[in-house]
Amino acid sequence: MDRISTEATDLRVQAAVLRAAGERKAAADLDTQAVAAEAQEPAVMKASQLLMTGQLARAEAIVRPLLQRAPENVAGLCILGEIAVRLGIYAEAQRLFRAAIAISPDFSDAKTNLARALFRTSDFRDGLSHLDEVLALDPRNRHALSTKLATLGQIGAYEQSLKSHEQALMQQPDEPWLWVGYGNVCKTLGLYDESVSAFRGALSLDQRRTEAWWGLANLKRVSFDAADRQAMLDLVAALPDADPGQVQLHFALGKAYEDARDYTRSFDHYATANRIRRAELRYDAQAMTAEVSDSIAFFDADYFAAKTGIGDKNAKLIFIVGMPRAGSTLVEQILASHSQIEGTAELPYIPLITQKVVADRWSDQHAKYPQILTSLNAEDIKRLADHYTQSAAQHRQTGKPYMIDKLPNNWLNIGLIKTLFPNAKIIDARRAAMACCFANFKQHFARGQGFSYALAEMGQYYRDYVRFMDHIDQAAPGAAYRLVHEQLIEDPEREIRGLLAYLELPFEDACLNFHENKRPVRTPSAEQVRRPINRDAVDQWRNYQSWLQPLKDALGDLAES
Repeated sequence: MDRISTEATDLRVQAAVLRAAGERKAAADLDTQAVAAEAQEPAVMKASQLLMTGQLARAEAIVRPLLQRAPENVAGLCILGEIAVRLGIYAEAQRLFRAAIAISPDFSDAKTNLARALFRTSDFRDGLSHLDEVLALDPRNRHALSTKLATLGQIGAYEQSLKSHEQALMQQPDEPWLWVGYGNVCKTLGLYDESVSAFRGALSLDQRRTEAWWGLANLKRVSFDAADRQAMLDLVAALPDADPGQVQLHFALGKAYEDARDYTRSFDHYATANRIRRAELRYDAQAMTAEVSDSIAFFDADYFAAKTGIGDKNAKLIFIVGMPRAGSTLVEQILASHSQIEGTAELPYIPLITQKVVADRWSDQHAKYPQILTSLNAEDIKRLADHYTQSAAQHRQTGKPYMIDKLPNNWLNIGLIKTLFPNAKIIDARRAAMACCFANFKQHFARGQGFSYALAEMGQYYRDYVRFMDHIDQAAPGAAYRLVHEQLIEDPEREIRGLLAYLELPFEDACLNFHENKRPVRTPSAEQVRRPINRDAVDQWRNYQSWLQPLKDALGDLAES
């Protein structure tokens, strides 16, 4: 046994003695020291560097021989577990992190990373229990605390999230990041004044807290004044060009100058924010177009005919799809005001299933979605449908019979949805191209939506979306119901009645009074759907149209839609 292994083993022996004596906090400190000692192993250091730069195969090639020599090297097990997470092999990641915990029972990073891997397979109860174990020993463990708070929001446990934020702030009132998180939860719950106060509170603690400026902008109702604009401009000048806060500040400044009706400066900041963010992403517009063409070729009429009679025909599911910023949150709020329909959130489970069917066959280098669906039998499809419903059930808060899954990007997964749930209701929330695309251009998304940070690429993505939906209309007539945002604004009652008729549900006045619904809303449209239907945003893009020629060119004839 080499020096590093001997040192780590000795520390773990001491930790076990302390654990047996009930000294868990001291034991956790020694477990951490043991892993830190292992991290000095040259192979671990090299693998860690490779992992940080995304060179997963090379990192794995270094770690596996190490673990053959030293199977109890927790640092190596955790690196291999992180590689498995990034590859989407979550069951293997969970096994590796559990192996690490078996060796170092109170090593907080292993427990937190196990929780993250469990969340990927929708095992929220077990994952949260591991985080609570970490926080019981160290309430200020930021990795575990931030993971817990974020996850509570993701599963729709907003009241619990609010309470957890308040408890954390009682212990750490000087932590700006907690105030920002609290502001976001308050926004979701419709606590507008509390949200503004929280974001302003974060800035009072740290004037460089750029996400607080963006949080205020993302409330939509906040109007920035000259002092706010100057404070943001000063911060832009003070931060390095490479600072990630530059993106948030420029998006917020775009909103600030829009409030001041200075559209030239507003567009300049929006364009700068988009340019910086686009340079950070690996989005490939041509690959996206090819993927859409591939799906169109695969999900033809013969495919849907061959899948007749399989899947879960009894699930009462409503999927809302389309472009982001197309009014899907409004549609969800209207439907969630019905006595028989529960709104949940933008659930990730359909996209995760597209990864799961490939990951389950990870040893097959030729496994590819959607073609891999042809290898699934009726039992496989039922199992995947059950996996979805069990995962989604963790987000449900009521006993209403119908459930909404509002994830706009699921338009490309309609073929999978109809395979798993042949009787699912699918609503295509459609908004006029120029208005929709410019609304995306103004929005800084928390994650994803790589198409939205360049005008020409966004126009191409919108065309791909329309092209795919036109194909679905032909290959599976009636699979999706199109609800046009502008028509909904023009005559809400007519459009709501038509939508409910498609869902085979009776009309209820509460759907017209959706703005009175106090349910949590997490999307950027949260404040907008708490007001009656209005035309405020319909023509906003026209204030910027002299700068939007690349978008118009990419949209072609759709620019007039």
